[in-house]
Amino acid sequence: MLFPEQQDELAAAMAAVERLLEARPRGPIVLRPHTSGDLGWIVESQARLYSAAFRWGKGMEAVAARIVADFLENFKPGREACWIAERDGQRLGAVLLVERSEQVAQLRLLAVLPAARGAGVGSLLVKQCERFARQAGYEKVYLWTQSVLTSARKIYQASGYRLVEESTHT
Repeated sequence: MLFPEQQDELAAAMAAVERLLEARPRGPIVLRPHTSGDLGWIVESQARLYSAAFRWGKGMEAVAARIVADFLENFKPGREACWIAERDGQRLGAVLLVERSEQVAQLRLLAVLPAARGAGVGSLLVKQCERFARQAGYEKVYLWTQSVLTSARKIYQASGYRLVEESTHT
């Protein structure tokens, strides 16, 4: 008998095998605004991804849950947004853009599922944040990341973000 998270992992693996074996081409990657259930999925995805990759424990899940709760409770239409990347109805990744100040937006919780990495999903999500930030009148987009998140850092650097400060964080 498998635990629920193992069942989810097995189902995702089987779906990936089926997609790889299908003769038809896969659909395009689509970015869409979040809908009911997506923000819970973001918290779960963050917790699973970072627990598996870096053994970050409950603390990461708590941080993601707080960010999502703040987003939902203080949502500012036209100033904040969340996008879900998907292909053929399957979620691949997500990102939030929130108001940090009148002039500065903050990119939060960028994540791409391992099976979707290398397909440009992260770059699409970051570019969408930048377009939205410009339309909303922000002058800058701020973000912080962990040094071990090398793939994310490459995406940010390729998009023109630059390191302005380093600090120790747990």
